[in-house]
Amino acid sequence: MSRIVIREDRCKGCLLCTTVCPQEIIVQSDRFNQQGYKVVEVTNMDDCIGCASCGKMCPDFCITVYKTKKTKAKE
Repeated sequence: MSRIVIREDRCKGCLLCTTVCPQEIIVQSDRFNQQGYKVVEVTNMDDCIGCASCGKMCPDFCITVYKTKKTKAKE
């Protein structure tokens, strides 16, 4: 299962990651970090496809993407 980890302490709430997620699973949270920024959160991690678009778009390197390794099909 692919997943992302968001470092809320670094997030500035720019929401750029929400604009590039093809699954639309990243949304603005109601929580604030210590710097006073509204952070983002993932609504349904099971829907993450590991495309890493969010991690590439994040200007503050807040998002780490863990991709599921694909297994080779036996013929």
